[in-house]
Amino acid sequence: MGSDGARDEPDQLFPTTSDKTMTRVLLIDNYDSFTFNVFHAIARLGADVAVHRNDKITVEDALEAKPDAIVISPGPCTPKEAGISCELIRRAGPDIPIFGICLGLQAIGDVYGGEVVRAPTPVHGKLSPVKHEGKSVFRGINGPVSATRYHSLIVDRDSLPKDLEVTAETDDSLIMGLAHKSHPVHGVQFHPESIASEQGDVMFANFLEIAREWKAHKATLLGRLGL
Repeated sequence: MGSDGARDEPDQLFPTTSDKTMTRVLLIDNYDSFTFNVFHAIARLGADVAVHRNDKITVEDALEAKPDAIVISPGPCTPKEAGISCELIRRAGPDIPIFGICLGLQAIGDVYGGEVVRAPTPVHGKLSPVKHEGKSVFRGINGPVSATRYHSLIVDRDSLPKDLEVTAETDDSLIMGLAHKSHPVHGVQFHPESIASEQGDVMFANFLEIAREWKAHKATLLGRLGL
């Protein structure tokens, strides 16, 4: 990350990569204490993870670095206060796999036309059963799962645009997971990086697999076009 308020340079976003077979993940840090738990959860799976704060790089820097995937971290603010997070989702979403966590899911909802509102009850460290249908990052997971929640905001279900589908929910129908129907964009409202969340490592592994599949799909299409 940059120091003394300096912007991180785009040619330094992935300074450690030597193995080109590694999945390069750009992790946007929304100034959250959980960010490095997310970092370690992904890095343990063999990805090359670069962490940059939401106001230390530009969207252009992020796109120029050509990450294989982007993760939008949790954070203590609203989507509109999350630096480049929303604009990066807007610009990269059609072409680069994105995984939004907590605030990251709210940013996805905001970008695609949903409304982010106050949750009926703020939760801080609450374990909740989360129901899902095995889609998106939940594939291969037998539900429901117990998940750790820290949030006072939620994507309003009644405002959900047709391009987004609910992939997970609480018993009282609060949105706990979203996926875009045509873009490789996925999100969860809870914290899969928490040691108390069940199957969090599988969710991260699933996202990395989604990113690899997307990259292979793009390569095949470009090959057919002779590009």
